[in-house]
Amino acid sequence: MRLVPTDAPGAPPGARTGDARAVRAGARTGAPVAFRDVSPAREAPPAPAGAPPRPRAVRPVPLDVLGAAIGVPARGSATVTGVTLRASDARPGDLFAAVRGSRAHGADHAAVAIAAGAVAVLTDPDGARRPALAGVPLLVHPRPREVLGTVAAQVHGDPTAHLRVLGVTGTSGKTTTAYLLEAGLAAAGRTAGLVGTVGTRIDGRRLPTALTTPEAPDLQALFAVMVEDGVTDVAMEVSSHALAMGRVAGTRFAVAAFTNLSQDHLDFHRDMEDYFEAKAALFDGRAEHAVVCVDDEWGRRLAARTPGAVTVTAAGADAAWRAVDATTGHDGTQSFTAITPDGQRVPVRLRLPGAFNVANAVVALACLDAVGVPAAAAAEGFAQVAVPGRMQRIEEGQPFLAIVDYAHKPGAVAALLDALRPQVKGRLIVVLGCGGDRDRGKRPLMGAAAAARADVLIVTDDNPRTEDPAAIRAEMLAGAKAEPGAGELVEIGDRRAAIAAAVAYARPGDAVVVAGKGHETGQEVMGVKHPFDDAVELAEALRGMR
Repeated sequence: MRLVPTDAPGAPPGARTGDARAVRAGARTGAPVAFRDVSPAREAPPAPAGAPPRPRAVRPVPLDVLGAAIGVPARGSATVTGVTLRASDARPGDLFAAVRGSRAHGADHAAVAIAAGAVAVLTDPDGARRPALAGVPLLVHPRPREVLGTVAAQVHGDPTAHLRVLGVTGTSGKTTTAYLLEAGLAAAGRTAGLVGTVGTRIDGRRLPTALTTPEAPDLQALFAVMVEDGVTDVAMEVSSHALAMGRVAGTRFAVAAFTNLSQDHLDFHRDMEDYFEAKAALFDGRAEHAVVCVDDEWGRRLAARTPGAVTVTAAGADAAWRAVDATTGHDGTQSFTAITPDGQRVPVRLRLPGAFNVANAVVALACLDAVGVPAAAAAEGFAQVAVPGRMQRIEEGQPFLAIVDYAHKPGAVAALLDALRPQVKGRLIVVLGCGGDRDRGKRPLMGAAAAARADVLIVTDDNPRTEDPAAIRAEMLAGAKAEPGAGELVEIGDRRAAIAAAVAYARPGDAVVVAGKGHETGQEVMGVKHPFDDAVELAEALRGMR
């Protein structure tokens, strides 16, 4: 149990005075911010249309207090009630974070934020020299993005001091594990929040989301909303981008969990080692507890270098938590026994197929145990969990299996099809594409992974973004054609037509698998996001069979 001040607003019931961890310096380590005297709360200013959620009440914070939190003096005087990274979302009383982007410097947009009521700007020395900031109260830091989370946490009253945050990182399994955590918390009577790729929820109430891990100001504001709404525990996906870009700085974690690592995001990270180190940053001591799945070499490396890590396996490795006796029903449901570190045997049932979901479930059990949720209670919550776009079954009365899944990296494609193969008496018919403006190296690998397992592979478009869709497909097909024993290969660029063709190919006992986009509701082409939902399109194609 995390120790928080009992007089802190939103402190969990039964919390004891004090904090369990020492305050650590450095924004990149996600250091907790210092407690401070706060002004009386007042109503928050109105939000711009479509702006991320913020707490209903705000407490003004002097600019010099924020400067002290990040070790720089305030240039000028102001009282801050909010923080934004986007000038268009600025509200009266905001601190605007003007950071350098890939194409422009945020300071070039400061006038928009100031016109909307921003009272001060956090920026770097280059931004501070912009004429538009002359006379504007400033915080000038050499790496403003790295300290932005710490500043935002200070403005919003250090909200994660009053929450138990369970953070999950890894290439695959983050979303499913977060959903399992949310269900286990609810089953134990906790009031849970969820932050992740598919959506954000507060005690079951859905909020809109854009990023797996929101930008630092939005994340801290969201935590503050959760505190206002009585949330006690938060299940949260933590992406490598969020860790590398400081989005979770200022966040206190009760648990850090690692699922697995395979090739992805090498357009952002230099190589797999850099990708691993970004994930490993969550285990630098910022969390009270660490849970690591050791079913791959990366997990074993991480566990070996993380003092006190609780290890997990679903593949027979030497670990504190183990999954044994896994069985799969004809409908894809799974049952297994979780063995706890003290030898307790806990039966678990999942609606989610695939050995990787057994591993996700054991990771979730170990995380929940770390925050005081009994394994048996958590397992009861797991039984009904379904995750949009993750092994999602589409049923329209057809005589074959129809699945939508988010698998969009080589390892995930392989794991998805390996999980489905034992359930399918007939053929695996797979519809798959690759995204543009992303890691090009994984395209032939995804093509090969699918071709090695599918009886029919239809290569189509995903989100081409600014790239030539035909060129992306060609890279996928090159990998697929080089795979020994590849099944039938078909190229259909139009994704809707590709899905319809897969359904037309299918016979009783087959499986149609539409992979890559999962829960997404748009297809991005040349900067325009067109409405497109794989589940909706697949259901429509199935209804067209009648």
